[in-house]
Amino acid sequence: MQKLLLLARTTLLLVFGVSLLHGAVALAASGTPSPGSASLGLETTIPSAAPTRAATIVTPTSGSTVSNIPVTVSGLCQSGLLVKIFVNSVFVGSTMCINGSYQLQVDLFSGRNDIVARVYDALDQAGPDSNIVTVNFNDAQFAEFGSRVSVTSDYARRGANPGDELDWPITVDGGTPPYAISVDWGDGKAADLQSSAFGGTLTLKHVYDTAGTYQVTVKVTDAKGTSAFLQLVGVANGAVQASSTANKNTATEVIQTKVIWWPALAVVPLLMVTFWLGQRHELYTLRRKLESQQ
Repeated sequence: MQKLLLLARTTLLLVFGVSLLHGAVALAASGTPSPGSASLGLETTIPSAAPTRAATIVTPTSGSTVSNIPVTVSGLCQSGLLVKIFVNSVFVGSTMCINGSYQLQVDLFSGRNDIVARVYDALDQAGPDSNIVTVNFNDAQFAEFGSRVSVTSDYARRGANPGDELDWPITVDGGTPPYAISVDWGDGKAADLQSSAFGGTLTLKHVYDTAGTYQVTVKVTDAKGTSAFLQLVGVANGAVQASSTANKNTATEVIQTKVIWWPALAVVPLLMVTFWLGQRHELYTLRRKLESQQ
């Protein structure tokens, strides 16, 4: 009787383990559904090596001279990484690397500009620097007005949940106030317009309706008509239903959930048999004890 009970319990554990394994395999094959209101989610960050392949700058060409801004910086990179552009070691813009290349418009300083592209992964680990491209900016407006407006930010990429307000600090400096600020958030909505009587740190605000990655373009114009540009990457967290990027690509993710019934059908009868055998074993043991006491 004890051997039969042990065999039944072992069989039950094996069937239960196989059912869990089969369910996990089916779930991985069909895609992971988003957690429901009664679900418990677990998220962790797995350490990984920093990017090892540097981006390249193809345009503009080193040694060239420009008289108008913004200028287009483009090159090759590893897909899926964030590309930050630095001019004279100052951050001037960012974009995502898509299909092995990137392109964005950046502001320049008057005179010499040493342009470097640097890639970053999802953990914000930096890869090697690109080739250095030197461009001379012949700023006629600077010569006329004596000062140009500039705009920068401590954040190259910033995100919030869809429906929540995204706050993005920027710093406006130089030029002649007041300033007119235009922000295209990349999600198809009309650009946000605001003004500021003073420079310094300003906070931009926006609400994304749909999860995705978006190209944000900031333009600041001062009272003299000089302008500064800054491109950034905005992120609406969550499963991507439709995303907007610099080239307006869209992506759709379809999630399927499969329910595996055969393990449950096998487990229920075994549970009943095991319960019955357990009762029989207890009665048998009790009877033996009573007989031994007589």
